[in-house]
Amino acid sequence: MLEQCMLCPHNCKVNRNNGEIGRCNCNNKIKIALVSLHKFEEPCISGTNGSGTVFFSNCNLKCKFCQNYEISHLGKGYEITIPELAHIFIEQQNNGAHNINLVTPTMYVIQIIEAIKIAKEKGLKIPVIYNTNSYENVETIKMLKDYIDVYLPDLKYYSNDLCKKYSKVNNYFENATKAIIEMYKQVGAPKFDENGMIVKGVIIRHLILPNYIQNTKNILKWIKENMPNNVYVSIMAQYFPSYKAVEDDKINRKLNKKEYDIIENYIYLLGLENGYLQDFVENENEEQYVPKF
Repeated sequence: MLEQCMLCPHNCKVNRNNGEIGRCNCNNKIKIALVSLHKFEEPCISGTNGSGTVFFSNCNLKCKFCQNYEISHLGKGYEITIPELAHIFIEQQNNGAHNINLVTPTMYVIQIIEAIKIAKEKGLKIPVIYNTNSYENVETIKMLKDYIDVYLPDLKYYSNDLCKKYSKVNNYFENATKAIIEMYKQVGAPKFDENGMIVKGVIIRHLILPNYIQNTKNILKWIKENMPNNVYVSIMAQYFPSYKAVEDDKINRKLNKKEYDIIENYIYLLGLENGYLQDFVENENEEQYVPKF
């Protein structure tokens, strides 16, 4: 499959085994930037011990405001083998991680599946989370059936103009929503263990962008009208201008209280019952939550 890569909607068809790279800047090697016990995810993911995150380098989106731009845009990181990735999964489990959290994994799906097979043979039992920007092909998500326990898709944009402006892609919403529907078919609504930790299911994330409150409303309305009533959402208010966002007048600031209140009220108006709404804290230093790569 890597000889004519069509893992994501770019469908570059490059031969990654020959060292060719497409829009994501990946060859056939796995590249990661950080392995950590991450404590700033949703409560049902981080718990008390932390989520066993593996931050993959590079990305198939090029968001102007990416808080992890050092690895997504600049490609910071180091190459590892499939057996080494499997060993990382086992180490994370041994270190007390509640789950394995694959951050920006789309480009490495083929290698990740093989690593999960090896890790399960060696005793991997904790849930595996697929933490994605949602610019996915349905066919790729179908390949992950029975390997992924929890899907954590970030549904970013409703408007095609917005996705072109800030992530340089077409038809983001169409591709992302099809992928999310397939994710839900596979694992359904969240299920939790006796300690409230997620063991299976989908949580749809969305980051509120300043000045684009209607985008968030449209996303929430779509979720309400197109997903089952038991769906979980996670609305993030942690935006701060990072990377090239500082050059854009619309997104060169944090969210304000008025914008936050509009979205909070809209969530209740729609009747979305399950999930998380990140607290709005005036003068919060959101940068402190960005991992050091």
